[in-house]
Amino acid sequence: MRLSAKSKGYFVEFNEYTTLVARTSSLRPPLLIEQVVEVPADQGLAGIAPEFDKVAGPRRSGAYRNTVCGISPERRFIRRASLDPKRGKETAYLEEVLATQFRAEPEKMVFAILGATDGTLLSPDSPGGTEVVFCGGYAEDFSQTQQTLLAAGIFPERLELSSVAMLGGMQVVLALQDSKVPTLMLEIGRESTHCFIVNSGGVDLARPIPHGINSMIPIAQKEMGLRDEEAAAKLLFSNTFDFTGMGPNLVKRLLKELQSSIGFFEVQTGQSIGQLYCSLQPSGFSWLSSTLASALGVAQMSLDLKPWLAKQGIKFAPGVCPEAIPGPWFRLLSLMANNQPMVASHEAQ
Repeated sequence: MRLSAKSKGYFVEFNEYTTLVARTSSLRPPLLIEQVVEVPADQGLAGIAPEFDKVAGPRRSGAYRNTVCGISPERRFIRRASLDPKRGKETAYLEEVLATQFRAEPEKMVFAILGATDGTLLSPDSPGGTEVVFCGGYAEDFSQTQQTLLAAGIFPERLELSSVAMLGGMQVVLALQDSKVPTLMLEIGRESTHCFIVNSGGVDLARPIPHGINSMIPIAQKEMGLRDEEAAAKLLFSNTFDFTGMGPNLVKRLLKELQSSIGFFEVQTGQSIGQLYCSLQPSGFSWLSSTLASALGVAQMSLDLKPWLAKQGIKFAPGVCPEAIPGPWFRLLSLMANNQPMVASHEAQ
């Protein structure tokens, strides 16, 4: 395997709705972002090579480009837990927590255990803590992704869960804003939604909800009198119809689960959610976040990334970024920053 010269850095953030590719002056800040390209989601990782060549230039045969890659596999596993301080580093105990509390399959998974407040990696040599976040997923998913990336000429110098990188970035953004209220952060996928409650002091809640965009399709079909769910899905993603009016009906299932999670959090902590930020949703679905915020009685977060980028030493070359940084770029930028938790997957020790 021959790696390309490290004079430039490359970052790829891949999720089910879009892929962003960036060329930077280096892989670690301080750095200059020289170009950002968006790749249509329907091309997937397998179709990224031609677009990557537009950013990086022609690739020599057999060469690989060092790249930091952020991924969001459907079966990603991010859960907050409280550990027994006397057993927090026992492999058998950690696997027991995964299997019994979260119905996970630790024998098939790779995962890291991070401190819930600061993202430090729990290891046999570190003091550790009782409040942690399990981060990882299924080994076969990571292996398949790595093989796909290599086939595209991309060598993943780091392969991270974008969700975890964003949690670290959001924590610092909230600290810079001097925010005192817990923030509800949602990743709304096709099949499921990942729900997080985060503040400047760490992650307070992390859980998946088995309702995503697809659960809204049959409701949209009924509401609009369409012939089948396929027609409803096409209209939902067409960006030609305003779903604001029927939004409350479309989100009923998701909203019920969110209210349950928020209620549990508020009872346990005595704190109330102050704002909502959707870090992942389809393009053209602005009605979705506004509908959820209204139904939950919270504000939509105004995300100003410029102070955070300045703190990180991350700058844009002239003409690369619009005046207002696009919201979806936060996922890509979080991979560049120093403040995200460590997310390298490994078996629990």
